[in-house]
Amino acid sequence: MTRVLISADMEGATGTVLPTDVEAGTPEYQRFRRLLTGDVNAAVAGFADAGADEVIVNDAHCGMNNVLIEEVDPRALLITGRHKPLGMMQGLEDGVDAVAFVGYHTGAGEQGVLAHTYLSHSILGVRIDGRPADEGALNALVAAEAGVPVVLVTGDDATCHQAAGYAPGCRTVAVKKAISRHAAVCRTPAATSAEIRREAAAALNAPPTCPAPEVTGHVVEIDLDSPHQAERACSLPGVTASGPRGVRLESPDAREALRRFRALTWVIGGGREDDWT
Repeated sequence: MTRVLISADMEGATGTVLPTDVEAGTPEYQRFRRLLTGDVNAAVAGFADAGADEVIVNDAHCGMNNVLIEEVDPRALLITGRHKPLGMMQGLEDGVDAVAFVGYHTGAGEQGVLAHTYLSHSILGVRIDGRPADEGALNALVAAEAGVPVVLVTGDDATCHQAAGYAPGCRTVAVKKAISRHAAVCRTPAATSAEIRREAAAALNAPPTCPAPEVTGHVVEIDLDSPHQAERACSLPGVTASGPRGVRLESPDAREALRRFRALTWVIGGGREDDWT
């Protein structure tokens, strides 16, 4: 039985370029929920074309209830809602054979549409074991530790380029070409849907080789935009200062690194100041 997990973010979905496109409560958000669901359905269809017995979709953006369940391909299961133990990677523990990142984006401090790492502001850069890392890199590390390959990544062209570094051999679909943080040359849903479906099928038919799972310790370094945020982060056990605006945390494995990093972002997010200039 072949099972595939789709981790679905939103900033890298077809057509999204502005914060209002991905923020709940705006008129634009309702439009782009449908486009995100279209990207997800294209991946589901492609994996089904290649013989997948089960496709699990994990809604991984913000409140994690963005994908429109009434429009999801009936061959898929949807994990929706917040406070999931593995966050963006919920479903991995169900014993999947492959992982796809749909609608992903580049990380904080990088070029790309709506680039960020967990928080839209406050975090300026993240490194794992000394290497620059975005959400995809951290999630791929969790998958690799479980012995599961990342076979498909969709997002803007910068995201697809970075995916080659953390998921060698994966298939990619650039649904738009980044011009700036809030602008892109966008392909139409019909065009991106057809390519996502085709590449998903190809990815499952000839998945990249995943190294034997290895559980090792990791060091995560985070650059923040202000000293007070670093001080807040250091209130967490195991988080230490690495400079006036930098902190680091050590973890025995990738899952724990993900858990601790998520906790750190919650603490930092609570310390954001309102505009006052």
